[in-house]
Amino acid sequence: MPAFGTSRRRQGSASRRQARWALAAVATGAFCVQLDSFALNSALPVIRAELHGSAAAATWAVSGYLLAAGSLMPVAGRLGDLYGRRRMLLVGLVLFATAASLCALAPSLPLLVAARVLQGAGGALITPVGLALLTNVSPPGGEGRGVGGHRAIGRALGLAGVATVCGPFLGGVLAASVSWRAVFWLTVPPAGIAALCALRAPASRAADPRPLDVIGAVTATGALACLARWLQQPTDGLRGAAAALLGALLGALFVRAERRAARQHQGGRRSPVPLLDPSLFRNRRYLALTAAGAVANAATVALLYVLPLLLSRGQGWPAPGAEPALLAPAAALAVGGPLAGRVRPAAAVRVMTLCLFTAAAALCALGWAGAGAGMAAGTGFTARAAAAITATTATMTTPTATTATTAIAATVAAAALGVAGGLALAGTQAVVRRERAGAASGVTKAVMTATAGLGLTAGGGAGPSLALPAAACLVAGGALVLVRVRQRQPGRRH
Repeated sequence: MPAFGTSRRRQGSASRRQARWALAAVATGAFCVQLDSFALNSALPVIRAELHGSAAAATWAVSGYLLAAGSLMPVAGRLGDLYGRRRMLLVGLVLFATAASLCALAPSLPLLVAARVLQGAGGALITPVGLALLTNVSPPGGEGRGVGGHRAIGRALGLAGVATVCGPFLGGVLAASVSWRAVFWLTVPPAGIAALCALRAPASRAADPRPLDVIGAVTATGALACLARWLQQPTDGLRGAAAALLGALLGALFVRAERRAARQHQGGRRSPVPLLDPSLFRNRRYLALTAAGAVANAATVALLYVLPLLLSRGQGWPAPGAEPALLAPAAALAVGGPLAGRVRPAAAVRVMTLCLFTAAAALCALGWAGAGAGMAAGTGFTARAAAAITATTATMTTPTATTATTAIAATVAAAALGVAGGLALAGTQAVVRRERAGAASGVTKAVMTATAGLGLTAGGGAGPSLALPAAACLVAGGALVLVRVRQRQPGRRH
């Protein structure tokens, strides 16, 4: 009996060590993915000048990466379920590091864009497959003394949040002082270290794997790519309309293919399992958290875009002088993931609602501070409202008060949005079946990535504005309240 107990303790200790290696691999990989998602924007002018490309062509170094990552994530998550999550995580890390090296060595802009698309494909494997691996290694609710899937996902997202905030400044500093190529070399060693950690992680795959739904994978990838392309530039004339139309057509073909695959699978035939589990669309908590996470992610992107401009232009500070004031929002965004990991799955929707309402209020306060600092721009209702606020508060707003309001509001908004983003990824993993965790995380992450471009569209335009992101958070929070009220009505199924 003692020998049996000792054996179980040893197995438990080995399992916890493997779970920690998995956490290290996923956290480091997610850090690399987020860093290269945001670090290149500030380096684009230097890249365009050195590689002699147009401004439109240079932006594809960013857009190509995001399009590849966002459109391939559902397929990547399903590949992890089918062929092993640790194996696919390793493939993603090796592909990411290789593509980063190719980006750093690219002699021309077209080759750089091609390498970035390849890097986006690697990033598409890392995040959803990694989250599914953590879910299955230490499932939520069964944490004990181990790492715990729910908390482990939160910790991994916390490190990724650091890269999200630091990426633009780090990319700008490296491009100006060293070279834009250093931005890519910077992620190669961490990706290699993450791959070594993944080798020590436990293997994980679906208990009864079926063939990949190739038709569903192709149509879903194409539809998501077209949707993401349109969301990045919704006013891009005929090309934007063509992308939206093609995306709708591919989406219709995808729905038809999935229904056919579902009928064949239910009939007992040896056919591919549908790429998207039909039960996901009946899972209200999953749908609510995914949609709210998409809104929170778009608002986060808008905040990261507007805040440096607000500090450097509205306050009259030079760009480097604005960096210290961003430390508090950066820290708040980074701790959002770990805090989300401590939220019980049953309370995820309630906490998400509170976060969205808090973020809406903080973004409104930040916009108010920006209006007082003279940052209102554009025409129409938003500009007139901002001008009215500016006129009303002109005698009571001082630079010191405006700076303090900006810092406090930005920190509160970043904290709320960080928790909301973490809940969207960690919470959805807790409300789906473990064997389909990869596909579920792939869909959630794809939706959040595809809608990230809306944050730039809402935050930019004629001038920096946080009115639309604040309104979106308010509407999304209200929608979650309605969903919870409907679920509590007598006679309704929960």
